[in-house]
Amino acid sequence: MINIPKGTKDVLPDESYKWHYVEDKIRRITRLYDVKEIRTPTFEHTELFLRGVGETTDVVNKEMYTFNDKGGRSITLKPEGTAGCARAFIENGLQQNLPVRIYYETPVFRYEKPQAGRLREHHQFGVEYYGVDSYTADVEVMSLAKDFFDSLGISPRLNINSIGCAKCRADYHKALKDFLADNVNNLCETCRERIKTNPLRVLDCKVPTCKELLKGAPSTLDYLCDDCRAHHEGVKKGLENLGIEYKVNPKIVRGLDYYTRTVFEFIAEGLGSQDTVCGGGRYNNLIESVGGKPTPGVGFGMGLERLLMTVEAAGNKIENEESPDIFICSVGQKDYCQKLVADLRKEGVAAVYDLSDRSIKAQMKYADKIKAKYSIAIGDNEIAEGVAVLKNMLNGETQEIILAALSQILKTIL
Repeated sequence: MINIPKGTKDVLPDESYKWHYVEDKIRRITRLYDVKEIRTPTFEHTELFLRGVGETTDVVNKEMYTFNDKGGRSITLKPEGTAGCARAFIENGLQQNLPVRIYYETPVFRYEKPQAGRLREHHQFGVEYYGVDSYTADVEVMSLAKDFFDSLGISPRLNINSIGCAKCRADYHKALKDFLADNVNNLCETCRERIKTNPLRVLDCKVPTCKELLKGAPSTLDYLCDDCRAHHEGVKKGLENLGIEYKVNPKIVRGLDYYTRTVFEFIAEGLGSQDTVCGGGRYNNLIESVGGKPTPGVGFGMGLERLLMTVEAAGNKIENEESPDIFICSVGQKDYCQKLVADLRKEGVAAVYDLSDRSIKAQMKYADKIKAKYSIAIGDNEIAEGVAVLKNMLNGETQEIILAALSQILKTIL
């Protein structure tokens, strides 16, 4: 027996309809915002993530699936979706027609301890806006995420912050280092390294002792330059204008190096410590860092496994609407039923029939098991008389119908 690798999961036929439901919601909401899909490779050159995501991040240092291919090139399975989108934006000349609004739905790979809603292979839905430096784009992507959650019947809380730009962040880094000066040796090993390379990342540490030491740490909001402060105020004003509730949380910094100014998270109830269902922000330096011309960007990403957990934790049952419209029971008339099913499918009716030689009783049990909406039994008499009994599998009601009109009748009542 060969078992599935640790940190991966099969999506079985009796669960896949939930994914289709969410994917349909993704297509609907992105169409409303005129956001077009992009599909990038599952693997990229490792350098893309080193330069885009950041060499000091946990994702790059600890979690990437990296290997040398047969040509000796360092290749990495994508650990997140944004860097690949940035590379595609540059390589395919998409900057010729700004703004660019794109979304992705993709598998991502991180070698970390599997946890609730976050596997070593999981799936992300993300949105990227390129070419708009205004706070209006920040508000737009948060509004899209909020509308998407509303369509799923969930209401995660929105937390926002601003981590400033390179200009004002330098002042904040100095203030944070000064605050921690007497306790540097009490930080975890990772944070002691972070304080040298990217002090802001210390705020994202989950180690309890580090979290305790950071209580009372200076806020990034107190060190914003005039432009970043105006941008942050614009974001708040825009959210209020749209009636989107939010909370300013100065502790949010996000875990990837490409963020500037706005960062945000949507937090769900009932998921314990793994309660962030969506995270994002602005990344005005990303395109330039991976070889393009300076181009502002903003977006978000969310894990679909954790999103499905959130939907179910909220008590929202996703109904399986993918069951067949009708099951044809064959009573010694397999050739006739085969042709009837083919004709029904051409008319847009989801129809199946018995491919084996089971008894009528076994066929009806199977029709019930696959949750067929209707069933009909066809034998010599039904074909000779041109009529048959159509059964509603939900309530058991029956009606005699003309076989020649079956397609029209089903399209009327379904």
